[in-house]
Amino acid sequence: MKLSKAIASLLAMILFATTVMPMAAGEPSVQQLHRDGRQLTLEISQEFEPAMQQNLADWVDFLADTLHQVYGYWPQQQWHVVINPTSGRTGDPIPWAQVKRDPVHTVEFYTVASASADELRRAWTGYHELAHLLIPYRGWGDAWFSEGLASYYQNVLQARAGLLSEQQMWQKLYEGYIRGVQQSQFNGIELHTVSDNMRSNGGFMRVYWSGAWYFLTADAQLRQQSGGRTTLDDAIKKLNQCCSRERLSVPQMVRKLDQLNGSDLFVPLYEKTRTTTETPDFLPVMQSMGVIVNEGRVQLLGNRQQASLRRQIIGRRTL
Repeated sequence: MKLSKAIASLLAMILFATTVMPMAAGEPSVQQLHRDGRQLTLEISQEFEPAMQQNLADWVDFLADTLHQVYGYWPQQQWHVVINPTSGRTGDPIPWAQVKRDPVHTVEFYTVASASADELRRAWTGYHELAHLLIPYRGWGDAWFSEGLASYYQNVLQARAGLLSEQQMWQKLYEGYIRGVQQSQFNGIELHTVSDNMRSNGGFMRVYWSGAWYFLTADAQLRQQSGGRTTLDDAIKKLNQCCSRERLSVPQMVRKLDQLNGSDLFVPLYEKTRTTTETPDFLPVMQSMGVIVNEGRVQLLGNRQQASLRRQIIGRRTL
């Protein structure tokens, strides 16, 4: 459901109890957001003007609500968001961000001091980074898996928040796939090798969008095989419930996912994906959900069941 700014702001006030803790001059402004017995500590640099600090706090409220929608609660009992200004000028309101896993899961954002509230909400980076928290990733090895999850969910979360229409979400998934295909210089090299070396050799688009194909495929198959009763949200929620305090490798996670869900999906799909030698073809799985591409533009078609399953992906969880 698409919400106006006024309604979204009102919901944020209702959903989050916020305690502002005064800090010494020069130190970050610290706020604590509470939900369902869980706590988010937000630190905002005082280098930002007061009005911008409020914009940033409102933005994090909004992001945290979209993350809450996946499981019906935040993935961690305690987690942090830290926001600092960037130096220089850029057209991207959030030019850099990262997730730190220890000792407390922390998402660090570096934002442009002049970014508007609307620009922040519409930037994909916030949704991408928070989506990393959905799994207990160890932080190294098979980075394509973690980045693929975040690349898939960054679009799903924006659609659930009303920032993207259903068609726009599928268009962005298709365009991401094309960016992966265009990194053809890595064709012939298995994904796990490209992934292990992407920091030094590039290959980010091949890595991110091959991983996104994995999660799109898993989500589609879970929905199709169960008639919509089981989804990727459900599957990774079980992983969170059992193992949120652990640090698992990807092979450990996919084995757990199949054990917890009584499936034979995540492990074989993992083995298939990590050994692909080019970006997997998104078109067959999209077509299975009634999404076709005509001259680079997606069209939403399909029978009643396909349309119903497809629309469920962007449906908000009932709290």
